[in-house]
Amino acid sequence: MTRNVNVAERRARLGVRHRLAPPARASSPEDVAESLLALHATDPASVYLAAAARMARPEVSAIEDALYERRSLVRMLGMRRTMFVVPADVAPLVQSGCAVDIERKQRRLLLQHLEQTGIPGLDRWLRDVEDATVRALEARGTAHATQLAEDVPRLRTEIVMARGKPYESRGYITNRVLFLLAVSGRIVRGRPRGTWLSTQYEWAPADKWLPGGLGDLDPDTARVELARRWLGTFGPAQVSDLVWWTGWTARQARQALAALGTVAVEMDGIPGVVLAGDADPVPEPEPWVALLPALDPTAMGWAERGWFVGAHRAALFDRTGNIGPTVWSDGRVVGGWAQRPDGEVVVRLLEDPGTEAAAAIEAEAARLTAWLGDTVVVPRFRTPVEKELSS
Repeated sequence: MTRNVNVAERRARLGVRHRLAPPARASSPEDVAESLLALHATDPASVYLAAAARMARPEVSAIEDALYERRSLVRMLGMRRTMFVVPADVAPLVQSGCAVDIERKQRRLLLQHLEQTGIPGLDRWLRDVEDATVRALEARGTAHATQLAEDVPRLRTEIVMARGKPYESRGYITNRVLFLLAVSGRIVRGRPRGTWLSTQYEWAPADKWLPGGLGDLDPDTARVELARRWLGTFGPAQVSDLVWWTGWTARQARQALAALGTVAVEMDGIPGVVLAGDADPVPEPEPWVALLPALDPTAMGWAERGWFVGAHRAALFDRTGNIGPTVWSDGRVVGGWAQRPDGEVVVRLLEDPGTEAAAAIEAEAARLTAWLGDTVVVPRFRTPVEKELSS
């Protein structure tokens, strides 16, 4: 008989495995990233806030040290063509299991856009520009995009997007080429330009930033290991959740799962899978609350989120489906939060979590206010509750 893993048990697993329930708090940023597999980094603040929500003694300097000094964490494009921060040993899996496919598609697209320039031998020309850019970067050690464009003038080749349309735009190929070099594993993002909230980074050669660079794994092998780690973090789950999280085709996801030892389960009538040896019931953890940032990896781990978001989707998501800052109690979302211009963190409860949980949430908001200090974080993706609370 197929075992049923109900919502209560899924929430219990989430609390412990995602370092949210005591005593599971992490001692380092690496512990957080390892537990969650990947930290969503489209908004740089999410990396720091996600780690701070799970660490016993969070410090910005500790996260920066892991990213830029020890380089035990790596910022890279991967699943769903999205930016993540991943453990250094996971980076080769993401590179071969996800980025390789992205590079092929984006190269074809850029070549199509370059056809308008009339440059002969475009494929060879583009690869020559890439090689020249890498040589310039190696000569500098690290560099920003503008510096590399000075060294390699062909990076300022202009292309026109949507020619003749009302939304026609013009731009240089600089960032498109750097994107290709990044998803091909030749360069990586280094330190940000300015504060930890900045979205502009210096670039470095991958093999200088990381010993051995991003490797060259067999893509099928990489996908199997990535699927194994994902299931260990987010299982049990539907196959469609893995397809969504990785950006793979359904065929790629099924092939990766077929190579693993998995067990079929039911999730209150929904078919799911879990790693073999991980299907036994888990004990319920101690009560816990958390204030998680926009695009937190827990909230972004599954395509189907009704089992923890409930009826609050309209209030907590933006128009394109990005989740904003959320308030959690025992594995379910009970509200949202925001930071006011004066730095105060304020919450809005969308359901009653109980007297003790409500008090703990207020204490967590005060803790986060103190931790942020003079830093005010405005999410890149604004949601109804966040916009109302921050005004």
